[in-house]
Amino acid sequence: MQLKRIAAALTLALGLTHGGHSLAAGEVPAKPSGKRQTAQQAASEDLVARTVFQALLGEFALQRGDTKLGSDAWTDLAQRTRDPKVIARATEVAGFARQFDRALDLSRLWLEVDPDSAKARQSQSTLLILSNRLDEVAPELATLLAQDKGNLGNNLMHLNRMLARHSDKKAVQTLIDRVASPYDDQPEAHFAMAQAAANANDNLRALNETEKALQLRPDWESAALARAQLQAQLSSKTAIDSLSGFVSANPNARDARLALARLLISEKRYDEARGHFDRLIKDNPDNPDVIYPVAMLALQQGDLTTGRKQLEHLLTTDFADKSTVYFFLGQLDQEQGKPEAAAEHYRQVTPGSQYVAARSRLAQILLQQGKVGEAREVIHNTRGGTPAERTQLVLAESQLLREAGRHNDAYIVLDNALSAQPDSPELLYEAALTAERIGKPEILETHLKHLLTIKPDHAHALNALGYSWADRNIRLNEAHDLITRALTQTPDDPFILDSLGWVLFRQGKLADALKTLENAYKIKADPEIAAHLGEVLWSLNRKDEARRILSEARKANPGNEVLSGVIKKLLP
Repeated sequence: MQLKRIAAALTLALGLTHGGHSLAAGEVPAKPSGKRQTAQQAASEDLVARTVFQALLGEFALQRGDTKLGSDAWTDLAQRTRDPKVIARATEVAGFARQFDRALDLSRLWLEVDPDSAKARQSQSTLLILSNRLDEVAPELATLLAQDKGNLGNNLMHLNRMLARHSDKKAVQTLIDRVASPYDDQPEAHFAMAQAAANANDNLRALNETEKALQLRPDWESAALARAQLQAQLSSKTAIDSLSGFVSANPNARDARLALARLLISEKRYDEARGHFDRLIKDNPDNPDVIYPVAMLALQQGDLTTGRKQLEHLLTTDFADKSTVYFFLGQLDQEQGKPEAAAEHYRQVTPGSQYVAARSRLAQILLQQGKVGEAREVIHNTRGGTPAERTQLVLAESQLLREAGRHNDAYIVLDNALSAQPDSPELLYEAALTAERIGKPEILETHLKHLLTIKPDHAHALNALGYSWADRNIRLNEAHDLITRALTQTPDDPFILDSLGWVLFRQGKLADALKTLENAYKIKADPEIAAHLGEVLWSLNRKDEARRILSEARKANPGNEVLSGVIKKLLP
């Protein structure tokens, strides 16, 4: 590229003879005679030499990163030669050097030398925009649009892209209205004004302009999609009705039908969405943009056969994110009791959005197969790309160790991670719970109190600290306050309700405790909630009810330690 630039500079320079203008092809200059010819030839050679030198000086300076010297050299050359090609290069270099005032002056010189140059006018318009001189842009844009009637539609559509980086969206809207409104009979003019209005948050005006665009061009899919997007901000139903009408009139409008199907899903109108997806699959059987949402909808509706079929078909297409497909196939296999197939799919997931989750699930499968060392190796060999992913890996390893019964090792992993990330809420919370499991409630308190200094309204931390005090039958009033604060944030959380019931029991408020625990158990029949409920019933001398609840919970959860401990205490 650098050699091409130098060659281009030489070409420009060598063409600059005879007063700054190249000779036309075949043109032969008149030959002066004698001493006059010799003097003119010497002057011409000197001019060529100086021009070549200056062009090369400018290009070499740019190569070295000296944009000021490069711009100075080319600007001086442009002013002396007044050659349009040299002025064009000088304008480009000045813009690259962010010398916008100089570049604007050069663009004016360019137009003075070559008034009909569309490229010169385009450069001037761009430079005026970069210099935030929108008031001066309108006449230039109007001239450009008028000069190129053959590409009027495309040029109108390009206006918003040209002005996209300008921060004053209202000013941009005013400018586009000014240059587009003379073309009221062009749908692209209304679309351009609609885009500018939407960017300026003038949504009603934007909607009005898209309607006008569609009146002029009823089958314009881009305008129909833009209208639906604006309508969806006010009413999903209106947007759905709008797209439904458009799709009915234009059954081959794939993108509009796809947008309609997605809107129907967002409104949980799954059967209607499925009908549109069936049509899309029929018309576009190998299109990844269609296959993927069809697969997701099928899985969401519990149609695992169709979901799997479409996911497997997606792997045969040019779908960019095949790792996500492998991840979902792994989930399907795991849920259907096919651990080996699931593991193979998880191994196909490459670094990206699902990578850490896939590796964690693979490690879980290995753990269930009794391969604890292999499972940990999978986690250790996984590199998280972000702090969040690295935290996720630490949590996955600690969970593996807990499930293997190695609670002390799990705490060591978390504690080591906390030395590097002492304020991580996720690590602090998990380390606190693990400390409790290894019989160190004082460490639990330390971690949870630290977490609450970082996030005072962390509902689970409030609940965990309150429950720990209630379970140890200490600081019951403070425990009640903490749990109540947690419950105000998540009022239907069954585990926080369980904690509240338990602290009420410890406070001797048996009736309130019973009512609270019954509510929690209705929400979720968890074995630990059952254990607490059974103990409260037993204390109220409702022993038959206690036996029934505890027995049912034991059948459903035979290995739960908390439940087993209560049953052993109450039903020896």
